[in-house]
Amino acid sequence: MQDPVNSAVTDASDSGGGVLPDSSAAQLGMASGRFASNGWVASVFLAFLSSAGLYYVNIFPVIVDALMAGAGLSAEQAGQITFANTIGAVIGAFGVSWLIRHIPRWKRAAVILLCCSIGMDVLTIQLANLDLLIPLRLVHGILGGALVGLGFAVIARSGIAGRSYSMVLLVQYTGGAIGMGFLPALVVEHGTYVPFYALITFSVITLLMLPLIADYPLPRESATKASVESHPQSPRTARAYFPIAITLLALFCFQFANMALFAFIFDLGKTYALPLGFISQTLFWANLIAISGALLAAVTGQKYPLAKPLAAALVITLVGLLLFLLSDVRAMFIVANVVTGITWAFCVPYFLTIASRFDSAGQMGAFAGFASKLGLACGPLFAGYFITAGGGYAQLIILATVILGICLIAIPAASRLDHSSQPG
Repeated sequence: MQDPVNSAVTDASDSGGGVLPDSSAAQLGMASGRFASNGWVASVFLAFLSSAGLYYVNIFPVIVDALMAGAGLSAEQAGQITFANTIGAVIGAFGVSWLIRHIPRWKRAAVILLCCSIGMDVLTIQLANLDLLIPLRLVHGILGGALVGLGFAVIARSGIAGRSYSMVLLVQYTGGAIGMGFLPALVVEHGTYVPFYALITFSVITLLMLPLIADYPLPRESATKASVESHPQSPRTARAYFPIAITLLALFCFQFANMALFAFIFDLGKTYALPLGFISQTLFWANLIAISGALLAAVTGQKYPLAKPLAAALVITLVGLLLFLLSDVRAMFIVANVVTGITWAFCVPYFLTIASRFDSAGQMGAFAGFASKLGLACGPLFAGYFITAGGGYAQLIILATVILGICLIAIPAASRLDHSSQPG
C-alpha cells in the first residue's frame, strides 16, 4: 500500500523499489497502453493494479463482523482468518520481490494473479465451509501480496511514481469508504459472504483496466548496473543498518496498533452501545475524510523535512487512539475515527519514504512493504486472541496506544536523513 510523499519519491530510485530515475524510465519503451504512460489516468490504473490484491484490508471490519455475527465465529476465529489472509500477503509480497527482474511480461503475470484471486473468492462463497476459510484466505493472501508487489514494481519504473503512490492511497481509502458505507447493510440483507463479492468486483474492474496500461518494461541490464554504480552509499555495517531496522520496527508497530483496533471496530462500537448504522456511516465518512491525509502528506513532503511532520502526526495518532476510550459519546467515536484515519493515511507514506531512502535499488522499500503487511497481519490476530481471552476493548485501546508509542523511535532516523539531504 503506499507512498505519496512527492519530495522523496519523484525519482524512481527513492520511490520504493525502482532503479531508474523518472527521466530514464520515460525513455524506455512504454507505448502500448491506450492512454499516455505518464498521465493522470495511467496513475489511477496503476493504483487499481496495486490495490486489488489488498482491498480486503480496507473492508476488514465488515468481513470480521460478517463472520462473527453472520457465521457465528468467535473473535479468535475471525482473527485467525484475517491473519491467514494478511500473512499470505506478507509471503506473496516477500516472494515476488525476489522475482521482479525475472518477470518481463508483467501484464500476463497480473492477469494470472487476478484470475486466481477471483477463483479463491468464488470458492470461498460457493463452498461456504468455515473449516476451509483459513487455507482459502491464505492462498488468496499470497496471490494478493504478489500482485501488490508486482504493482509497486511497475509503479517504480513508470516515471510517475510519486503521483501513482498518492493515487494508491486515494483508491484504497475511497474503496474502503464505499465498502464501509454500503456492505454492512447488504450483509444483513443478503448474507455473510457479501464482502467477498465486493472483492471479486474490484478484481474484475482491475482486469478490465490492464489492457489500457502502458507496458513499463524492465530496465535494461546496462541501465540497472549504471544506477547501482552511481549510488555506492549502500550500508555495509551493522551500525549502518540500525536506522533502517528501527524504521521497519516502527512501521510494523504502527500498522499493528492501528489494525488491531480497526479490524474489530464494529464490535468495539457495539460494546459501547453504538448502533450498527451509526458505526457504518461513521466509518464511511471517516474513510473519505482520511483521503486528506494522503493529500497532506504529498504537500508537506514536498515543502518540509520528514522528521517534524511525522513526529507531530504520531503524537496526534496517540491522542486519537485514546479518544476511543470515550466511544460511548458518539461525537468522540466520530472524532477518533476521523483523526486516526487521517494520520494513518499520512504516516504510512512517510515511513515508506524513510525506508526507501536508505538505498537506491529499492530493496529497503521492499522490506518496508514486508514490515507493513506483517503488522497488518499480526494486529488482528493479537486482538482476536486478546478479546477471546476475556480482555476488554478499553484495555486493547491502551495496549494499542502503548505499541504505537514505540513508533517515535523512528524520528531520529528521519531527522538524520533530513540533515544528510541538506546542501553543504
